[in-house]
Amino acid sequence: MIDFSNGALFKLAQCDPAEIAPQVQQLLLDNEQILVAAKTIRDFVVFTDKRIIAVNVQGMTGKKRDFTSLPYSKVQSFSVETAGTFDLDAELDLWFSGLGKVRFEFKGRFDITYLGKLVAHHVL
Repeated sequence: MIDFSNGALFKLAQCDPAEIAPQVQQLLLDNEQILVAAKTIRDFVVFTDKRIIAVNVQGMTGKKRDFTSLPYSKVQSFSVETAGTFDLDAELDLWFSGLGKVRFEFKGRFDITYLGKLVAHHVL
């Protein structure tokens, strides 16, 4: 499992979901669709219409991967922090039942308000 308690070394940048889809296709349920994808150099996160899948690529070759599934149904609360003038990063904090706080940090150009609406749509 990904250690969500430590701060992110690299910030997530939005990417084309089609670029990430082949790497998580085998995990998706029938009719589950990727809505938003973001990645660092090796790791990535996909927001589907049912859950969030965080992928931690491990090892020198990157063949070993940890896929953590975070269902929207277990989110108790969430917070969105937009980028500012001096703090150029945006953040999404989610509190999960049984897991605690999960933080995703994004580069400033990421549309965090859209992501906040997407989470709200599936949680509220």
